[in-house]
Amino acid sequence: PILARTDAASRTPQVLVLAPTRELAMQVAKACEDYAKYTPGLKVAAVYGGQDYGTQIRAIRGGAQWIVGTPGRIMDHLKKGTLSLTDIKAVILDEADEMLRMGFIDDVDWILGHAPKERQVALFSATMPKQIKHIASTHLNNPIEIKIEAKTATASTIEQRYWFVGGAHKNDALLRITEVEDCDATMVFVRTKQATEEVADFMKANGVKCEALNGDIPQAQRERVVDKLKKGTLDMIVATDVAARGLDVQRISHVINYDIPFDAESYVHRIGRTGRAGRSGKAIMFVRGRERRMLSTIERTTRQRIEEMPLPTAKDVNAKRRERFKATVEATIGNEQAVMFKEMISELVNDKELDVVEVASALAHLAQNGIPLFLNENERFRPPQRERTERDGGREGRGDRPQRERAPRKDASEVSTKAMPLKDSPDVDMIRFRMEVGYQDGVKPGNIVGAIANEADLESKFIGHIEIFDDFSMVDLPDGMPETVMSKLKATRICGQPLHLQVADGAKPVNRKPPSGRPAGGNRRPSNGDRRPGGRSGG
Repeated sequence: PILARTDAASRTPQVLVLAPTRELAMQVAKACEDYAKYTPGLKVAAVYGGQDYGTQIRAIRGGAQWIVGTPGRIMDHLKKGTLSLTDIKAVILDEADEMLRMGFIDDVDWILGHAPKERQVALFSATMPKQIKHIASTHLNNPIEIKIEAKTATASTIEQRYWFVGGAHKNDALLRITEVEDCDATMVFVRTKQATEEVADFMKANGVKCEALNGDIPQAQRERVVDKLKKGTLDMIVATDVAARGLDVQRISHVINYDIPFDAESYVHRIGRTGRAGRSGKAIMFVRGRERRMLSTIERTTRQRIEEMPLPTAKDVNAKRRERFKATVEATIGNEQAVMFKEMISELVNDKELDVVEVASALAHLAQNGIPLFLNENERFRPPQRERTERDGGREGRGDRPQRERAPRKDASEVSTKAMPLKDSPDVDMIRFRMEVGYQDGVKPGNIVGAIANEADLESKFIGHIEIFDDFSMVDLPDGMPETVMSKLKATRICGQPLHLQVADGAKPVNRKPPSGRPAGGNRRPSNGDRRPGGRSGG
């Protein structure tokens, strides 16, 4: 109806569509162009961040009647005077709850306040929190609410599973799972831009064709990454929810929730990337102990049981590697580039009277370039102990699996956040920090001391008490170190893992003597010439 009401002869904006992300704005704009292909003269302009203003201004001034854009860029054009809403007949808010979650709802309110009073407003939202209801009551006239309810929130073609995981295990678990599963293309979801890069780097270092996708990646590069995934030259994408908006690749066979989503709706959106067009798909979710409630919430929302899966063992991985190795060798026989070595190998076997199998084994060893083909099956890969009683308690018809006893184990709640004074410099204010590396990463006290001393330009005698746990560590450092030093330490890696250094929850500075001429600073006012920790002078 809105399309039919658009005057294609008029060269002014008449319909405004707001979308939360540039990816969705582009997708909606493309759909609008498809709908309008039988309406001569009707033009659509996509307006979003990341594209130069000149291109967008030319499209608007070129007579676009439909403007599809993100709230921030639409506001910019309105303030610059390069876009007018004077002749707007309809405003469409797509994924309003997502715009709320991303902090755009005030921008939406501002834009609607600058639109003509006589206009139609259509609001689409998966949920209706109070802020969205406020927008509806303020800007919609006698609105009619239409609810669409599906039998289940997720497709029946998607097999859903979860694995209880400790933070330090996630990368190794991801690698094992993708090795054992019969994956075509895999979509991995994380919560932060930094995590997309870190996980993608780890997977690439282990031979997986993988790329990161986040909001900092230019649109042209994003399109190249998606195109590579479609063509099969890329096997895995690690993305945030926002960056994955609008992504539609049929060959995605697996969706892995590396970080559990914040809500059930996001989970449904995520796993909807697989199991499309009648194809089967698999969704796997990594769940920490404290995230059990969200797992239960997701099950209630989707009305589907999510089954627990065991972590593939080293034996499972080795069996798959053995199969792939034999298949690769078999597929290479007869290859033109392989034939050229045939005469040379024959000479070697005949001249040296060598066994063909021994020669082939030596060549296979050379091809591995010193990297072991198989995992050590005797090395124990221990998942965290946990109980299911909290998740299963009070549910009818779910007593088919036995409850497990929880093994005693220290966690963050049992760790003291009180720093200990330095033995040789008790006047230095110390505060306790937490690092996201532990025994499971192979960390030793010497690794921590060396990394901090080098990156912070801090004498080792000012690095205090260190406690190392399975998947995190605690260290006492002088309070009040410069922000530049703290930034470096947060990004510092130990045993290949980023520290993510931060003050421990509830930690407070501690010392036992009044300050008096100490060589390294704490939380005090430095006098001229004082040397502060982190290689900074106080004067």
